[in-house]
Amino acid sequence: GAQAGQRFELQQPQVKVSVTAGETISLTCTVSGIVPTGPVRWLKGWGDGNETVYGLTCSNRVTRVVNGSDTDFSIHIRDARPEDAGTYYCVKFRKLLTSDELFAHGKGTEVSLHEASPLPSVVAAAVVLGFLLLLLSLFLALCMYRRKRRGDADSQHLAGPAAVGSFLPIPLRCCVGTPGTPSEILDAETSHLPQQQSSKEDNTIHYADLQPLPPAPQHGRSPGAACSEYASVRVTAK
Repeated sequence: GAQAGQRFELQQPQVKVSVTAGETISLTCTVSGIVPTGPVRWLKGWGDGNETVYGLTCSNRVTRVVNGSDTDFSIHIRDARPEDAGTYYCVKFRKLLTSDELFAHGKGTEVSLHEASPLPSVVAAAVVLGFLLLLLSLFLALCMYRRKRRGDADSQHLAGPAAVGSFLPIPLRCCVGTPGTPSEILDAETSHLPQQQSSKEDNTIHYADLQPLPPAPQHGRSPGAACSEYASVRVTAK
């Protein structure tokens, strides 16, 4: 007659446990009171199709939480896999002369597994993609900048010879006597130009630019003198 306060109790408090594939499954089982001689085992399933998870044979993935304890028989199942889903029972056996007899068991803990959330991987992929797009944008911007710089440099090189080959009116100042009429002015300033040749030999272009100059200071110039400007540039006709 054991006292009521010393009667054997087996506690398996977990009703449901849900973990992600690859995580560790933790199953709790404790005993108290007068513990009869015999092992404590963990079974997956009940009845004829049950499977011993911890007890007679143990897998490398199944370990006790407190090694060597006589009251705490909680276990860890590492690297949870889809086939680990099911209902687990903590069972106390009483040792007899020839066999072990079922003495007590817990109410069972239902274990379910769910796949790892794809959100972290999606976020990581989005971050990598965004970084690659940023690098591509910077590369394209650098290429466009270098092309623009190269185009500006080429324009400057082309503008140099063009400026040399272009013609601008060259102001030549001279003082001549006051002509009588405008026609006389044109005749006087163009009298030294070569006469127009035949169409076959006309391979030059004459350019004259007449522009008024600002009044120049009078330095001993005769009162009747006037200033004019003339420039003649000869280029090959095309």
